[in-house]
Amino acid sequence: MRRSDGRLLKSLSPFVRIIPHIMTKRNDAQNFYKQVVAVDKIDQYIKEKKEQGIRLNYLHLFIAVYVRVLAQRPQLNRFIMNNKIYTRYDIRISMAIKRLLKDDGEETTVKFLFSGLESIEEIVKIVDQTIEEGCAAGAANEVDTIAQRIMALPNSQVKLLVGTLKWMDRHNLLPKKIIEASPFHTSLFFTYLKSINLDFIYHHLYDFGTTGIFVALGKSKKLPVVEEDQVVVKKCCEIGYVLDERICDGLYYSNSFKLVKKYLANPYLLDERLEKVEEDVN
Repeated sequence: MRRSDGRLLKSLSPFVRIIPHIMTKRNDAQNFYKQVVAVDKIDQYIKEKKEQGIRLNYLHLFIAVYVRVLAQRPQLNRFIMNNKIYTRYDIRISMAIKRLLKDDGEETTVKFLFSGLESIEEIVKIVDQTIEEGCAAGAANEVDTIAQRIMALPNSQVKLLVGTLKWMDRHNLLPKKIIEASPFHTSLFFTYLKSINLDFIYHHLYDFGTTGIFVALGKSKKLPVVEEDQVVVKKCCEIGYVLDERICDGLYYSNSFKLVKKYLANPYLLDERLEKVEEDVN
């Protein structure tokens, strides 16, 4: 049976296809990686955009980078379900947000939908509109509504229902509406710790859903970096990645991180729309 969010990859090598049978859960297959980025060029880019009347911040820029990389590196947009490897039909990025930045502020999640072709200005509009709708006072998005309905049931029924949803997901029976609402069914989960002045973390992957990449962007701070064989102190951000190693190999991840670094070193590359999204040919 087909899934609404992805296509089964049938021409992968036997070695690649057997790996999800050996590592059956995402927490079996988690790899951790840290990336340190000097942000002087990012700050300059944001300042220039502001002078042009375009208001963007680190959230917009980093999401734009990951959308662009996912569009050009399609193996990153794979997921594992029921020991099988799928590729997604689109690019989605999930994020948890607080409607109010207070300890008791209500938390919810948003999920951004992208084609992968967007310029950074288009990314800004999508991100801002989605967050605005998610933070609206008194508003309950589809995730909130589903959670409220489930948690209105007795605990024993909650266990049974959640277990049933997981079973349905494994067997490609989960309704499209739930998959589209679920923040756990996404290309990448992003946590913007810089907004609360917190260092990066390594956030675990969820076994429910399809998320194979979790990115945590930490606060800016001064760090020693090596440039032209000299140690200098620069304003930097640290990024923590947790990755499902079953979706692609180490070399593919390595080249993908080089592409991330390329866009962060030259954000002006994001000004133009991408001509095409690379397809997963397997």
